[in-house]
Amino acid sequence: MFEKEIVKYKFLNQLAEADGTVIFGGDSDASIPLGELKQAFALSGNIYNRSFSELSAADASRVYSECVAELYPDTVIVHIGAADVSDFSGNEAAFEKNYRALIGTIREKNKGCRIVIVDLKNHGNDPTVAEINKLLGKIADSEKCAFEDISAKRSWNVKASCETTSLLYDVGFDRPLNIKRPIYNLVRILFCYEG
Repeated sequence: MFEKEIVKYKFLNQLAEADGTVIFGGDSDASIPLGELKQAFALSGNIYNRSFSELSAADASRVYSECVAELYPDTVIVHIGAADVSDFSGNEAAFEKNYRALIGTIREKNKGCRIVIVDLKNHGNDPTVAEINKLLGKIADSEKCAFEDISAKRSWNVKASCETTSLLYDVGFDRPLNIKRPIYNLVRILFCYEG
């Protein structure tokens, strides 16, 4: 099902460097404009997008093993669950089991890797998405993963943030920007750039 994307990502992995940050998501994550965001926010460090349309929790562990593990990431930002919304009711236990299997796979393949679980946007207050997000928070807590909440719509002036970042860079404060950003800021840039 994901074979064409896996082949593409495996080729790109040959060009990548280890110890970067990997976005491992589904649906809309595959179209995150990573190049533009890195430039606009002066993001340093290696960030790779290995997201797949319609990636469910059931397929995530296999796909991770096939094309993400070989990047030896320092941080994996997991944003999976959107493809599971329609089948979630009545299958909560299977979703949880599959999600925990993914975390186990990441830990097995990439020891010491920081795992960040990002919940689903829920701007329409969908009760199923709310249940998934609650479960993701529980999984993150019990598995000792970082958890980032992007479910609620927040006001964020993207243009002003870009201009501030650009100004700091232009006046020579590029050294402080090369330190690792707090994961919350990175998640907000990657998943909430449209406001």
